[in-house]
Amino acid sequence: MTTQPHAAPADLHRAPRMTDARQPLLREIEILDEYGARRRIHIPAERPLTVFVDKRELVTLMTLGACPELLVLGYLRNQRLVGRMDEVESITVDWEVGAAAVYTRHGLPDLAAKTARRTVTTGCGQGTVFGDLMHETAGLTLPPPERARIRQSTLAAMLETMRQQDSIHRKAGSVHGCALFRGAEMLMFIEDVGRHNAIDTIAGWMWLHGVGGDDKCFYTTGRLTSEMVMKAAYMSVPIVVSRNGVTQMGHELATRLGMTLFGRAANKHFLCYTGFERFDSEPLPEPAPVRVVSSAP
Repeated sequence: MTTQPHAAPADLHRAPRMTDARQPLLREIEILDEYGARRRIHIPAERPLTVFVDKRELVTLMTLGACPELLVLGYLRNQRLVGRMDEVESITVDWEVGAAAVYTRHGLPDLAAKTARRTVTTGCGQGTVFGDLMHETAGLTLPPPERARIRQSTLAAMLETMRQQDSIHRKAGSVHGCALFRGAEMLMFIEDVGRHNAIDTIAGWMWLHGVGGDDKCFYTTGRLTSEMVMKAAYMSVPIVVSRNGVTQMGHELATRLGMTLFGRAANKHFLCYTGFERFDSEPLPEPAPVRVVSSAP
């Protein structure tokens, strides 16, 4: 995980008490390769974390355990199960039992109703959405284009930062990474088993530290499905960049919200799918045509 060192909770007396139960992210194993050689390599250390809210079991998340408390906080926020920071008294993670115990100050009386409807999504590791969150996006408003824009040169700088970022994926593969940017400055980077865990962890970090999304850009290595677009919108982030592509529902939702989506973004290449009005294009020169020289006499 990478974060800016100066970040601090916006209101310490309102922030929940939380453990710091981060775990080793890699495990070394022995493998046999195609040449018959035995080698030691690293693999991501996936582990289950069952979340309990006021002693009621809510969901089991498959995670690396990089920032489990922030993951739980962001999950509750993005699922719209908790609306205010001061509703949460504490989050305690105990890996001996693989559980995160969340205690609220006054209980969540509508928790049963909100969790009655469960949708299994396309999320890696654990993809579950409670209630009709898609319907709730109708009331979301992102900042207008004159307040939230991105230049092509800034996008290129972001992609270069991600290219140089040290990551679990480079060492072991099998994970997704997400990052939060302000301009070309990376504020936070996190990797987890699935892209939903990564975005929820960033959401928890933003909420805990009072970081708004209006002037931010979100980066993910995963595909831009409707759930990813929806969560970015809940974080008030108007610009989302992916190394992967976009689904039809993700495209339709971003169009309706006025969100700018970039996909297939790597090095200096990208596709801008939606929200052209936020993008200050600085087109690259067209590649020179390839001349074919005939060897015939």
